[in-house]
Amino acid sequence: MLNDKTILITGGTGSFGKKFLEMIFKNYKPRKVIIYSRDEFKQSVMQAEYRDKVDMSKVRFFIGDVRDRERLYRAFEGVDYVIHAAAMKQVPTCEYNPMEAIKTNIHGAQNVIDAALDKGVQKVVALSTDKAVNPINLYGGTKLVSDKLFIAANAYTGKKGTVFSVVRYGNVAGSRGSVIPIWEKIIKEGGTTLGVTDMRMTRFWITLEQGVNLVFKALEESKGGETYISKIPSFHIGDLAKAMLPKCTIDEFGIREGEKLHEVMVTKDDSRSTYEYDKHYIVYPNYTWHDKQAVLPGGRRVQDGFEYNSGTNVEWLGVEELREALKHM
Repeated sequence: MLNDKTILITGGTGSFGKKFLEMIFKNYKPRKVIIYSRDEFKQSVMQAEYRDKVDMSKVRFFIGDVRDRERLYRAFEGVDYVIHAAAMKQVPTCEYNPMEAIKTNIHGAQNVIDAALDKGVQKVVALSTDKAVNPINLYGGTKLVSDKLFIAANAYTGKKGTVFSVVRYGNVAGSRGSVIPIWEKIIKEGGTTLGVTDMRMTRFWITLEQGVNLVFKALEESKGGETYISKIPSFHIGDLAKAMLPKCTIDEFGIREGEKLHEVMVTKDDSRSTYEYDKHYIVYPNYTWHDKQAVLPGGRRVQDGFEYNSGTNVEWLGVEELREALKHM
């Protein structure tokens, strides 16, 4: 599917982009991979890091911002597939700088859509987040709008046939946005107290590799408008702390503004258009333009009122399972 194709990743110097670069050369033979991002230092670090890991003769680094429509149009020339990973993701930063978050997460998303449509990109997969589901903070609100934009873009493809889909997951284990690197630093420096917002808190456990594989799946089979969600285990945040430092002291300092006790990936209202597959769920668009016969084979519709919630999940990781999972990150 991706052999001899040109793939562009917006925000490509982040945790996802690095793992994607590694895995695409491991599994496919792309013609070219374009890393599109705005930070020249991160690009130079990434070039050095992957010099001996992948075929760098097939990797290009473009300085650019998704807010810059003209630069996107230039970068999308000759591109077959786009993965849109660029976003402002820090909840407090988005709250304090709301218009900046809107410019990047919403206006930037529309710029990506327009460039993909006008340049004849075959498929676009946009990365989403659990925070876009029933959002209670600005970051989640902007990502909800972004998701809606990408799904609705399928109504405007015309004869060009560009396909837009969404992949949704929460904080990736070990990524820059997760608590694991923070706790690792504390433990490495000899600390024995780990801060936890609320011991009742649950999260889904997903690795970068699982996230990239779900994007591969969306690129391979999406027909337009699908939202892909991995079937993954849940864990209690307190169990993660004990898995990383068995005799740690837990400092429970209270849930922060804009934070939820549990992650929700599929809402009860979305259950009416959600199908379950062996390893994932797909929420199909509920619009007049969507062909109801385009449901991918092998799935079954979930029960009305179903909710995919980390607090009510059927699969769980305990302390020992988490300790083992940390070894394979």
